[in-house]
Amino acid sequence: PYFGKELTFWIWGNFSISNATLNRFFTMHFLLPFIMTMLIMMHIIFLHNTGSNNPIGLSMDIDKIPFHPFFIWKDIFGYLLCLSMLLLIIFLKPNLFLDPENFIQASSMNTPKHIQ
Repeated sequence: PYFGKELTFWIWGNFSISNATLNRFFTMHFLLPFIMTMLIMMHIIFLHNTGSNNPIGLSMDIDKIPFHPFFIWKDIFGYLLCLSMLLLIIFLKPNLFLDPENFIQASSMNTPKHIQ
């Protein structure tokens, strides 16, 4: 609510749907999974392998806490669990996340409620 309009104009260019807007939309939705995968890999490589600093902010190696491989497996298991739950919902109840107005038959004589 605070910066939604500015974010919309920055990413899409405008509220209108035109050819350039659709190109930006499809580009963002294509790149987003790759960006998220890159961030996850950076998290695993830099945090889990090199350790974490203490809360005081000292950068001495003696204060680093090495992460056990348990946390890597825990993160991978959590990711797979969330992914499997999402796929389970998508495959068993595909219409659960859809708008019911998408299934109203088209009629040029009346306007749908959400547009009026």
